[in-house]
Amino acid sequence: MDYMIRAIDNKKTFRLFMVKSTDTVETARKFHLTTPTASAALGRTLTAGLMMGYMMKNENDKLTVSINGGGPAGTILVVANNSGNIKGYIDNPNVDLELKQNGKLDVGNAVGTNGKVTVIMDIGMKEPYYGSTDIITGEIGEDIAAYYLTSEQQNSAVALGVLVDRDYHIKSAGGFIVQPLPFMEEEDLAKLENTLNNLQSVSNYFDNDKDVEDIAKEIFKDFELEITDKIPVAFNCDCSYDRMEKALISLGKKDLQNIIEEDETIETVCHFCNTKYLFNEEKIEKILKNI
Repeated sequence: MDYMIRAIDNKKTFRLFMVKSTDTVETARKFHLTTPTASAALGRTLTAGLMMGYMMKNENDKLTVSINGGGPAGTILVVANNSGNIKGYIDNPNVDLELKQNGKLDVGNAVGTNGKVTVIMDIGMKEPYYGSTDIITGEIGEDIAAYYLTSEQQNSAVALGVLVDRDYHIKSAGGFIVQPLPFMEEEDLAKLENTLNNLQSVSNYFDNDKDVEDIAKEIFKDFELEITDKIPVAFNCDCSYDRMEKALISLGKKDLQNIIEEDETIETVCHFCNTKYLFNEEKIEKILKNI
């Protein structure tokens, strides 16, 4: 089962978010039938989105992350809350590039570097918070870190990994975000930087049956960690007939009538989970009466 933890070191010099997201990313892969490159790009964004959503305070808060670097992957978009629920899609699930020279999936060129990371946080105010920064590498992790530094003035190390098996299934996925807190001493900062500089491939840490807490303590073995919270996470799409009906209503009476004249049924498809919803002539006539 996928789950996520929040932790802090005993000197309160940095906070840590870490998540195992293997099942979550595999669910997304099944919904979108992604190639390995697309799985890695979407999976890394989902993994980051889970932790970013976890940072929000209230149950009804909603976070949207959109990444478009002008590459063949198109837009990657995920929507999360602070309770471990997330959904997402990639415009081009069929993007498939040759492996890089080191044998790794070429997420950077699939995403591209001519575009933006956009984060929208709806926290119940009149207008949602909106932040946007330039994409640095297209590898997702560095781009999310750049967003935190530029838009929120928060130094962050973001490590994300997705390991795709030979049969395209997700073998492992997970990651962490670590953020130094004010008044961190130089000695501790140097120790933290040394830890981050000596990381293995991130997905390798999650390619086993270890608990997330044990992985956190393995990576940050030079610190004493206190686990302060733990929640399950999953890919959960909240689409429904009612939501699709509202989308049709938004088209307006004239456009709906034109569609009926051309076809007696309307098929709508959810971007996030590819679930299809059919509206026959009777249902459409009922919608028209209610507009």
